[in-house]
Amino acid sequence: MPTYEIRGIDVDFPFDAYDCQLVYMEKVIQSLQERCNALLESPTGTGKTLCLLCATLAWRKSLGGFSTGSAKKEISSQPDSLSNSDVNNLPTIVYTSRTHSQLRQVIQELKRSNYRPKMVVLGSREQLCIDDEVSLLRGRAQNNACHYVCRKGAKRRCKHYSLVTDYVKNNPCLGDDPIDIEDLISIGRKSGPCPYYISRELHKAVDILFAPYNYLIDQSYRKSLSLDWNNSILIFDEAHNLESLCADAASFDLPSGLLTACISEAKSCVDLSVDRRDKSNDKSRNPDNFAILRALLLKLEKRIAEVPVESKEFGFTKPGPYIYELFSELNITHETASMLTGIIEEASVLLEESKELEAKGGICRLETMGEILKLIFKERENAHSNFYRLHVQELDAHPSYGLKGKASRTLSWWCFNPGLAMKEFSKMGVGSIILTSGTLSPMDSFAQELNLDFPVRLENPHVISSNQIWAGVVAAGPSGCLFNSSYRNRDSLEYKQELGNAIVNFARIVPDGLLVFFPSYYILDQCIQCWKNMAHPNSVDSNTIWERICKYKKPVVEPRQSSLFPLAIEDYMSKLNDTSNSGAIFFAVCRGKVSEGLDFADNAGRAVVVTGLPFATRTDPKVRLKREYLDELARLQKERRILTGDEWYNQQASRAVNQAVGRVIRHRDDYGAIIMLDERFAQPNRQSQISRWIQPHIKCYSKFGEVVYHLTRFFRDGGNRAPAKPKIEIQKTAEPIPVCQTPPALPTDDDGNVHPVSLACEMKRTTNSSQLREVIPANRSSFTLSKKFLGSIGSSSGNYTGDGQKLLMSGRGNMQQKSEIVDLTADSLVDEKPYKGLTAPCFTKKRKMSPLMDCVMLDAGNSSQFASGAKCSQSECRSSCVNLVELDNSSTSDSSSRKQAQVGSISLPQDDETIPRIDANSLSEGYKGVQNATAPGKDEEDKGSAFLLQVQEKLSASEYKEFVGFMKALKSKAMKISYVLQSIARLFSGPERLQVSKRFKDFIPMKYHSLYEKYLGANDGITDG
Repeated sequence: MPTYEIRGIDVDFPFDAYDCQLVYMEKVIQSLQERCNALLESPTGTGKTLCLLCATLAWRKSLGGFSTGSAKKEISSQPDSLSNSDVNNLPTIVYTSRTHSQLRQVIQELKRSNYRPKMVVLGSREQLCIDDEVSLLRGRAQNNACHYVCRKGAKRRCKHYSLVTDYVKNNPCLGDDPIDIEDLISIGRKSGPCPYYISRELHKAVDILFAPYNYLIDQSYRKSLSLDWNNSILIFDEAHNLESLCADAASFDLPSGLLTACISEAKSCVDLSVDRRDKSNDKSRNPDNFAILRALLLKLEKRIAEVPVESKEFGFTKPGPYIYELFSELNITHETASMLTGIIEEASVLLEESKELEAKGGICRLETMGEILKLIFKERENAHSNFYRLHVQELDAHPSYGLKGKASRTLSWWCFNPGLAMKEFSKMGVGSIILTSGTLSPMDSFAQELNLDFPVRLENPHVISSNQIWAGVVAAGPSGCLFNSSYRNRDSLEYKQELGNAIVNFARIVPDGLLVFFPSYYILDQCIQCWKNMAHPNSVDSNTIWERICKYKKPVVEPRQSSLFPLAIEDYMSKLNDTSNSGAIFFAVCRGKVSEGLDFADNAGRAVVVTGLPFATRTDPKVRLKREYLDELARLQKERRILTGDEWYNQQASRAVNQAVGRVIRHRDDYGAIIMLDERFAQPNRQSQISRWIQPHIKCYSKFGEVVYHLTRFFRDGGNRAPAKPKIEIQKTAEPIPVCQTPPALPTDDDGNVHPVSLACEMKRTTNSSQLREVIPANRSSFTLSKKFLGSIGSSSGNYTGDGQKLLMSGRGNMQQKSEIVDLTADSLVDEKPYKGLTAPCFTKKRKMSPLMDCVMLDAGNSSQFASGAKCSQSECRSSCVNLVELDNSSTSDSSSRKQAQVGSISLPQDDETIPRIDANSLSEGYKGVQNATAPGKDEEDKGSAFLLQVQEKLSASEYKEFVGFMKALKSKAMKISYVLQSIARLFSGPERLQVSKRFKDFIPMKYHSLYEKYLGANDGITDG
């Protein structure tokens, strides 16, 4: 087993580690050594969990040996309030994940490692109880029943509970080897002790504790743990949903139906206590207390009904502290609230003892009311209420409450600061909090939402090779209709038809399993309904779109009801393994169960299609109030960078996309495609929010035929892919990339952040149509291309390597200059040396280029000098203007001169070369080749360079990146000019940027001046829908 020394710590790792694994472990150990928080993203399949365990346990072992069976005996003699950490002063590691199935996988990884700390996994009674009667119950009813049978003097005592103490005492080595929930249950059934209370007893003396999230987030759960939190290490694995879980745990919704059920239960308690007193003289339960509880609940119901709700859309909204004013009218205060929660606890026990809950599924509604009171009155100063909003909404009653058809009101108290739960850990003296997942991007918003400092951050690459992933933005369908799933477009028949025809093609090309994600259930249902009733309008084939999809793949649709989901998964796998089919297609939604934590490795998921940006419903009250809350916070705290409502709204959609596309390529030998069917994915700011490991592989396609060609080639070569080989040493310096072998890596800044701009506008040309006839789709032995299809491909443009990338010519030897076309938007353009005499593509001949655009184009790519919005010198900018585009004369029909771009292909440096830094000397030399007749004068160059410097000074680093991306998109025509101008007007909004906003007009064509001024005057930004 290899041992790696990382930051002075010897880490035993069961395999030869990849570079990214060593970097990940280094970041973990850095966080632990410096007692700071870490935000670590590493794609699924990179061994994230094993790296996290090995690095953390190696660091813990360096502080002192793990606890042993003998140490457990010493701890058992101590008072129950003392834990292992209290005795030996060593930190306890608390490892949490979202579900027990995920924890089971973590413990399997622990078994693969060389570390054997004292450990235990905590679970609920629902998973661990083996009592014949109590195990049949669920939720709070089960907890109450367990408490009841474990009490001294109970009529029926649990035989398993009484055996726990002796069993733990006689088996001090329990937990020395990794044990899972199934192991605890096996011990209980074999030897008799209660598995639930074994885990509760063991957790007092462990080195590492495994538990679900809610054991840390929920205050009542957290208080039940006998741990010394000082210097402890908290690990949240699969933490991509942590912010929403924290916010939901601190919020509540009280529908009128639930309140009515609570009132009914309080009435039952009054009747039960009176009946007991009359029949058996049992005065242990005072009926007056339950009568008081019922009266207060009736008053609350009446008060909510009296709230003035002007419209169902907007409801009634007040600041968070208003809830204390509302409750004080009912005489519910801090003093009376504690009394009411005590009465509610008595009521739940009384109902359980009387079997009143059996007919209601064992659920006590009053306990929910008790939790609500505890949440509202948890702090004497009520300071936490400032992060809340109170909302009353009127809507149709939920059928489960028996009020179908009647208007129902819901009282909500929503927390909009997920960091409240995290701040509790800081107060407790926790050493480090490590958040990790395969999809944390975009990280800035994630950190701001949790209101924590994360000095240690990492966005890890994947262990796969570039030929194992195909990622493309498909802007238009087979008929040329643009893909855009915004609310303005998604209901159009043309869009749904084009989307269906595209998916027919992908079902034909992609082998085995295909996942298709929609932004919402509504769009999913609308599209499938349309496809089942619509045939191709230009085809003699009378089959509907749905029938054509089913011809290539057997469909499965994600159900809305979670109870039906296991059947859907079983159906998908059955169709996938059926040899009579050519595969299966799973239609699902972003943020649904398919996109969360499921492993579609290898044939189960060869491609994932994302049909649009999954924005939350803009009119949803919770979404609307969250945006308003963040905007208000940003206005009040101008001195520091605060996430705005629009930024949060957009980044939540991006995070959902990242989660969906993470279903494919699940290990180092896997391969697959990521297909984004929405033109908005081509925008630089959208791509910068995609997971970093995907960004270098994204290409934008303007024609659907190009997508079909390259995707078919990708899967045709799928069986020939060799797995990536592990690398042992961490590369301290990047090796030069030889020409024509590997596409150049994206430029990064000093912190390793990828410069996102060059991704958005990369439009690759396909080869000639004769090559296409040789391509055989993955699911068919042969096929014939129609003339219409061939016409959609475009003309030939240069030579290609085997993987479809354009071959860069060397400039030596015989070169056919007249027919050579060079891609203006290639990644490597800015680092190459120009050739002379090459003909530019036709779309560049009609576009007038300003000096500003030339400056920006080189600035966008040459991030070794200008990465992350770093300030560039004037000479560098001026040099940029000259070296990218050469201009010559050409006359037009109206006798006006036009500027024709003459672009050269450029070669990368060889192994012994370095990229020279552009300076004033190279500027003067490079300028000699420019033709004076039409080249911009020196004054124009200086004007563009100076303006670019001014833009850099006025914009933040992220805004400057966005500006550069828009300028590059403007030049390559990757976006509509109206959208680009509108976006730039938004960037230049504000009085301090008035000068640059006006000067920018000088660099755009005259015919667009009025349009730009219109957007500038509006000055209210845009948000995608």
